[in-house]
Amino acid sequence: MTKCSNCNSEWSLGDVWTVGFSKTGKECPNCRKKQYVSAKTKKWLTLGWLSLAFIIIFPFIIKLSNKDESVL
Repeated sequence: MTKCSNCNSEWSLGDVWTVGFSKTGKECPNCRKKQYVSAKTKKWLTLGWLSLAFIIIFPFIIKLSNKDESVL
């Protein structure tokens, strides 16, 4: 399951889905450090939303980042 890139705590399924659809990131429930979907994961998201299998495995492959990587 997805873990915070700052404190390494495991996120709940609901938190993972929330950050996955957020453009402004989400605070870690444990350390309160803002987390963002990594640029590498965003590339996968653009390719995989059409696949039902991808939607099922999404919470297990998402990676987080301490910084907003949307402006590269």
